[in-house]
Amino acid sequence: MKIYDTPGFPNPLRVRIVLAEKGLLSRVEFINVDLVAAEHKQPAFLSINPAGTVPVLELEDGTFISECTAITEYLDNLEGNPTLTGRTAREKAVIHMMQKRAESWLIDAIGIYFHHATPGLGPVLRAYKRPQWEGRTEWGQMHREQAEAGLGYFESVLRGQPYIAGESFSMADATVLGGLLFAHYADIPVPVEYRALLAWKQRMYQRPSVATQCFGDTPSI
Repeated sequence: MKIYDTPGFPNPLRVRIVLAEKGLLSRVEFINVDLVAAEHKQPAFLSINPAGTVPVLELEDGTFISECTAITEYLDNLEGNPTLTGRTAREKAVIHMMQKRAESWLIDAIGIYFHHATPGLGPVLRAYKRPQWEGRTEWGQMHREQAEAGLGYFESVLRGQPYIAGESFSMADATVLGGLLFAHYADIPVPVEYRALLAWKQRMYQRPSVATQCFGDTPSI
């Protein structure tokens, strides 16, 4: 298998944590994509993922799978022992619900703010990310407020349970970790009074799959 990604970025981090959780890192060849140079927006990359996003998983039969949730579903079920996406109908439903909230209310909201209300990743990528209409900064700022509300939501969730989707680590935890990395890049701090979220983050640092990825080729989040 091959993974097209950029180490140190939020969505690649999500999938790298999954690979580490499943013991699959040694079975994957990583192919670096230069996001700052907008390599993912060029025809060669768009031919494998028309959405122009990373990561992308390439299977041995030539199939390309994009979107972190889809990649995680494949990897988690590869050997018939899902541990991150749910075993029972209830587990699957709750995990996927929280996964969607983590994406919409945190990581995606931060991404819109970062790319439309800040300099983002620089001038080359800006042409692809910053819409040319008046008021884009205000639109981005609205999504910063959404992200800040998302941090508050996950604080409330973690006051009552140890993990984002309940009693076990799941792909939703990896997504919130990716969101915190993005918040770090976008200079959106976690309020010090969010003790449950900050304590959860510290516990996640102790998890081998997270520690190896967050303190290896990505910065501390």
